[in-house]
Amino acid sequence: MTALEVVYASGGDIIVPTLEISCPAWDKTLYLVQDYEDFRATTEAGKTVTFLASSIDVALPAKDNSGAQTLTFVIDNVTGEAQQLLDASLEAEARVTMVYREYLASIPGEPADRPYRMTSFGGTMDGPTVQVEAGYYDLINMMWNRDRYTTDFAPGLTYQ
Repeated sequence: MTALEVVYASGGDIIVPTLEISCPAWDKTLYLVQDYEDFRATTEAGKTVTFLASSIDVALPAKDNSGAQTLTFVIDNVTGEAQQLLDASLEAEARVTMVYREYLASIPGEPADRPYRMTSFGGTMDGPTVQVEAGYYDLINMMWNRDRYTTDFAPGLTYQ
């Protein structure tokens, strides 16, 4: 039983959701926490970081067999820095990766559950609010045979 399952069963401890956003086109990685105060914690790799207090909300995917594993993140009260980072990633055509972790307030030394690693599909910025959609590798809707057998790829397909 994980520490998170114990908290769900008994209560008493506070679950602290965090978000790590990174892109090769950026100078630094963003670490955010859904709280009013900064949160210092250790990642699963052993790196101790300070998560900046921010207003974030996460809509986790439903646990079903539909294959749609899209998570929606809303980050509120952002500054012009967010727009600059979005523009930099679009200009470089670089992939934005996100890691969602949940910690327990009493145990900041390790995540309470396995982190969710995902890639951003896109997002919108409306005033001081950024909404980002991210998800996992979509294996269910993946084409089985990834090579397309066209006449350029396999010339023997044409009728002679």
